[in-house]
Amino acid sequence: MEPRDSGCIFCKIVAGDIPCAKVFESETCLAFLDIAPVNEGHVLVLPKGHYATLMDIPGDLGGDLVQTLSQVGRAVMEVTGADGLNLMQNNFEAAGQLVDHAHFHLIPRFSDDGLTLWAQAAYDDQDKMNRLAAEIAGLLK
Repeated sequence: MEPRDSGCIFCKIVAGDIPCAKVFESETCLAFLDIAPVNEGHVLVLPKGHYATLMDIPGDLGGDLVQTLSQVGRAVMEVTGADGLNLMQNNFEAAGQLVDHAHFHLIPRFSDDGLTLWAQAAYDDQDKMNRLAAEIAGLLK
């Protein structure tokens, strides 16, 4: 049995206590239209079990999630006629996570939609970049 959180709106949607505009459901994943879409056809994909962030999702769900994201993403692009598709996932409030249940956004994109994601800049200190890379890699060994 997957973990649930009785106070979580997404767990209530998974349980059928709150309606949604469902586009896909499997044993482990659910996909439905976002009620406040960036563009029409914006879909949320989530594991049915309650996992607060990406880092909490068990590795054995990864394959199901990727397969669902790919399958639903293709359908979203075809139905909306999108020129592209953003896959976004936020972790913790500081990164924009509004619901503490890991979920992925599939956002259809159009060449003229005017959406800007974020500003980017190059590292101004190559040594600092290399130190950060080494520290991160060190935790992954």
